[in-house]
Amino acid sequence: MRFLILCLNQSLFFFSSPPPVDLDPCDPGLSLSAGRSVMAEPDYMDEDCDELIKPKKLINPVKSSRNHQDLHRELLMNQKRGLAPQNKPELQKVLEKRKRDQVLKQQKEEQEAHKKRSDLEIELMKRQQKLEQLELEQQKIEEEQENTPEFVKMKSNLRRTKQETDGEERTT
Repeated sequence: MRFLILCLNQSLFFFSSPPPVDLDPCDPGLSLSAGRSVMAEPDYMDEDCDELIKPKKLINPVKSSRNHQDLHRELLMNQKRGLAPQNKPELQKVLEKRKRDQVLKQQKEEQEAHKKRSDLEIELMKRQQKLEQLELEQQKIEEEQENTPEFVKMKSNLRRTKQETDGEERTT
């Protein structure tokens, strides 16, 4: 024998055989057939009963009005174009203004911090600029030497060696 346990309205029922299936489909009570679950289904879901009035969705008179439809269409078009209305609440406007002012204030403070430098920083900056200029001059000289023809380089080397030998003979 097979036992079924059903919970209906918080009470337990035990069946030794399947429950009766010969119930009226229009009956609002719960019936358990092979395709149905334990949960109660609404009566209007049954298409067999023509006697019952099926609920319909109510029409919103505001949404169905021509003025509302035109306004909604205009708002959608403006949103697509990026022309959304700027009717922000006063609190939001004040908070945005404060945030902008705070960002501007921070930027001004950073600029002032760069402008205000101690004497030591100024002296270090000058020295760094001088070193950079010297490096640039050395690079230019090296580039010029690399670009000069080889016979000019050899001639300058000969002159240096000649001057060195003349300087040694004079000292002795």
